[in-house]
Amino acid sequence: MSKRTQIVCIHEGKRGGSIDPIFANAFLKTYNPAWIRPWRTGIVRLVPYGGKTELREAFPKELQSCITAGGNSTLIVLTDIDDDLEDGDQLKKKYRETAQRAGISEDDFEKAVFIFPKDRIENWVEFLSEGKTDENREGPRIKNFSKVRDMARLLADKCKSPGRNSEQFPPSLGIRQLRPTFFHLNDKRRLSGNT
Repeated sequence: MSKRTQIVCIHEGKRGGSIDPIFANAFLKTYNPAWIRPWRTGIVRLVPYGGKTELREAFPKELQSCITAGGNSTLIVLTDIDDDLEDGDQLKKKYRETAQRAGISEDDFEKAVFIFPKDRIENWVEFLSEGKTDENREGPRIKNFSKVRDMARLLADKCKSPGRNSEQFPPSLGIRQLRPTFFHLNDKRRLSGNT
């Protein structure tokens, strides 16, 4: 891992074939975690994995790599919640089981940040741009990457000031649910393992 990398975001999809890394990068730059100073090229490393199983199996290795790098390195897992699961807690349980099989402690597991849109991140983009979405179906495919970036920036702004948001968010995008996740990004001591 590059010495400059502070956030590693693993996600589904092949390089160039997914909006996930575009959304993640724009979100993180706008959210601007307090412990990243100054923001520069190379701070975020986006790592694509072809599918959900491949991503989950790579998780322990990627987490261990971030922990070994020390300092302020953080692992973010960005993947969809499919129809066979109710919510992010069930998906996180699958990641926990994979980590336990690989010998990752619970304390180390809790250092990872999980972002789980329901069905596809396109549902979040649809909600942020149109004010509504149905997480019981896959959101429409998006080819306009500037729209993806704009909606990611909008979400970051909403996460920075959740008290001003009166919208009824879809369940996987609820700001009250996401806020602790992104607060976790700003808690430098927790991420670095220092207390």
